[in-house]
Formats: sequence, C-alpha cells, structure tokens
Amino acid sequence: MHPQSHSERYAESGVDIRRGYEAVELIKAHVAKTAIKGVRSDIGGFGGMFELDLSECPNPVLVSGTDGVGTKLKLAFALDKHDTIGIDCVAMCVNDVVCCGAQPKIFLDYIALGLLEPKKVEQIVKGVARGCQLAGCALIGGETAEMPGFYAAGEYDIAGFCTAVVDKPKIFDSSCIKEGDVLVAIPSSGVHSNGFSLVRSIFDLDKHPENLAISYPELGTTLGAALLEPTRIYVQEVLSLSQKMTIKGASHITGGGFFENIPRSLPGGLGARIEKRNVRIHPIFTLMQKLSSIDDRQMFNTFNMGVGMVLIVDEDDVEQALSFLPDAYVLGSVVASDEELVLL
Repeated sequence: MHPQSHSERYAESGVDIRRGYEAVELIKAHVAKTAIKGVRSDIGGFGGMFELDLSECPNPVLVSGTDGVGTKLKLAFALDKHDTIGIDCVAMCVNDVVCCGAQPKIFLDYIALGLLEPKKVEQIVKGVARGCQLAGCALIGGETAEMPGFYAAGEYDIAGFCTAVVDKPKIFDSSCIKEGDVLVAIPSSGVHSNGFSLVRSIFDLDKHPENLAISYPELGTTLGAALLEPTRIYVQEVLSLSQKMTIKGASHITGGGFFENIPRSLPGGLGARIEKRNVRIHPIFTLMQKLSSIDDRQMFNTFNMGVGMVLIVDEDDVEQALSFLPDAYVLGSVVASDEELVLL
C-alpha cells in the first residue's frame, strides 16, 4: 500500500487507485503459492522475471499461449461465484501449449472491471493461482484495469498468457504419425470454457438466470454448478506419460469441437476415424441435445462432448497409456483419408 498515493479527482471519475493497492495486498498470499524454481521477481514490479535452467533443458524451445474464458463469465456473474473462473483461464492456455510437449513455466493474467472490488479480485486470482499450481507454473505478474463506463456494474473480463518450455528433441512430432496409430481420449470435466453462447441459448439463461438453480438428476447437481465446473488441466498427466512413452500428437478439444481440433495434430493425407458409440459423452451434453434437438454434427463441432484431450500413440503403446491414465480410453484410429475426421 502506498499511503500517499491518491487522487481525489480520479476517484470522483470512478477510479480509486487505493482499491488497486488493496487488491494487490489480498492476492499476494495466493501468488506466493505458485512460486517454482526459476522465479526471480516479486509481484508488483514492472515485469516478471524467470530464469531457465539450461542444465535441465539444453536446447530450450519456448512455447506461448493466450486465451480467455468467454461468456462462461456470465454464469460467474449470475451465481456471484468467482473463485474457479481463474482455473478456466489458466487451463485454456496451458492445455494448448502442452500439446507441443511443453511444460508451462510462467503465467500472467489480465483482469478488467467496471469497478475494482478488492475481495472479488482476490477470488478471481485465487482461482488463477490454483490453476497455476495444477499446471506446475508460476504466476509472475498480471494487470488489473479499472474501466468505469466500459464494463457493466459487477462484470469483468479475464485473459491469460503463459510461456512453456520444451527441450527441442522432446517436442511431440506429428510427422511420425501413421495409419493405424490410436487416438486415446482423456475425459473432460464438463463443458470446459467454450460454446457458452450456445449453452446460454439452450437453457435460456439470459432471460431466466434462475434456471441455473434447477437440479437435473442426470447431472447430480444444479445446472449452475455443472456449467461452472472448471476446465480440467491435463499438463501433469500428459507430460508424465511422455516420459514413459512416445506421444506423437495431442489435441486440446476446445472451440470447434472434434472437427476442428483433432485434425490440427494430423499430417496431410491422414484422418481420424471415430465411432460415436466409443465416445463417453458427458451427461451435460446429452441433456443439451435433448432440450435443443441439435444434430450430432453440430454438437461434435461445437463442444468437447466429454473429451478434453486426445493423444495419438502407436498401437503397441496403447495398453501402457491406458494403464497410466486410469480414466482414458480408446477413441478411434488414424486412417489414410482425404477427410480430416470421420465420425460414424
């Protein structure tokens, strides 16, 4: 806190910088929990510093990713629950970079609000810090911007940025993928953090936010709790498996669902063959399809359908992969095809 730092005229316009100082003090304990080897700066400086240990990674390649949470934030506003949305923000970034075989090292967040409420910011950053812990990276900086008149009262946006590192020889090499290789699915925790504009439409949440309190037997909880379930972070599972066997490719299933994301890890001339009956569809998607009558193609082209990460491995390595990943299962196979993905 800077006791002499205050501008009455700025406060009259809607921005009281003292709230920012209070928020920083509240989040320090959460940020400290994310510290890992290599962190060379404390929160509050002009830049976050991190030192790479080249003895552990002689040929380092940096891999960066950035993302937000999208309109899932509207559910956090409606439920006034803000301590998990930060996990989503981290997950959307780190789950992307791990598809290269890279270990996330540093993370920064950006939170913009109409009114900076220090305790709300603390809850948001608490989630970011938890996500960083799950991914094994450090939260080394960020920015909180108070923007009255730009964001509605009680609303905010959050975005994240991460940098990961991988030793060059250990980058997942999709050029090695061949016909007969196997797609291994790791389940999602639910909708994760994409497709919420359609989700909100299906459940009519903009007009009837009270629908979030409805309990559905197939979900075992309220709709709000099921939809706000944070995105699963796959970093440790994927990297641990990569130390035991060769992962040829990986796809984080986000916006665009199966049809956009799985082909991104396949070289030209090869496609993915998946039978719908193999997919262990999460109950939230079965419910949405029942309520909306959306066809299979659109569902699988929008949502993760219960699959958050897909790994491509040699057929001889499938048994080892499944024994290491308790809830994983065989999703399909790689085939010679001009079609990038065939869903039967």
